[in-house]
Amino acid sequence: MALVALWMIGGWTLQGQERPKVTAAQVDEWMQELSNWGRWGGDDQLGAVNLITPAKRRAALALATAGEVVSLSLPISVGAPPDNPDSTAAFTSLRVVDIPSGFLMERQQVAFHGATVSHLDALCHAHHGGQIYNGLALEDVFTEDGCSRMGISGLAGGIVTRGVLLDIPRLKGLDALETGTHVYPEDIEAWERRTGVTVSAGDAIFLRTGRWKNDNRSGYDITVAPWLKQRDVALVGSDGTQDVGQIPGTALPFHKLVLVALGANIFDNMDLEAVAETAARLGRWEFLLVAAPIANPGGTGSPLNPLAIF
Repeated sequence: MALVALWMIGGWTLQGQERPKVTAAQVDEWMQELSNWGRWGGDDQLGAVNLITPAKRRAALALATAGEVVSLSLPISVGAPPDNPDSTAAFTSLRVVDIPSGFLMERQQVAFHGATVSHLDALCHAHHGGQIYNGLALEDVFTEDGCSRMGISGLAGGIVTRGVLLDIPRLKGLDALETGTHVYPEDIEAWERRTGVTVSAGDAIFLRTGRWKNDNRSGYDITVAPWLKQRDVALVGSDGTQDVGQIPGTALPFHKLVLVALGANIFDNMDLEAVAETAARLGRWEFLLVAAPIANPGGTGSPLNPLAIF
């Protein structure tokens, strides 16, 4: 099914009617149609972050007028690491010792991918059909020592842009979305009309579902991916892990369309409750976003503490 046809049939023109099911074949088509591969050159390793121009940064800096700063990160829950050293479960552990010279020293272990630690995905975190962003072959990038290209260290200079909060529970008059709710492009556009804030090129968007109130595991519907391309969104975030629902034959397809096709980094597991309260009190749904991932060479992502500055 062509991209435009799906928008017209299953998107925001026929609300209330049954939506056509997105298949793995459609995801494969979107991988081609939504691709930013080569857009910023064959050697590009930044992807959609290229959309954050100096002018975009200056405009974002101008949003910091109230001087209020809000963290978007969850508190880290410290516990023992799993017995299996190859486990992919998210965890953090901490051991502190008092050394003879009179200093407290620590050893930390962090496995941040998953559903419990706030983190930013690098572009090498996902591959589709044996390729990562910009058409690089997985075998030419991946080693057990890290990613030779598209790793998180490409963002060592940090992220400064406009952040936009999409508070969909507030739009619907709820404290939190019901379990498994899909957020569609028309929901986002309804929020834009209500707030007067239109998502534009170079923005970082943050979807609040109210997950930390009821563990609803809601998120962006797969049909938001073409919308992200249309709007040239630079970074995609939410208080969940983005993907909601399943498409037989493909795993976490929204994640892969964003990372692999669009080349846009993903903020996972953000805590958006405090920023939503501040935004509501100030009547402002846009803010200066400052985020600095740990520049771990070859890393597939980084835990971090993004800041919203009003």
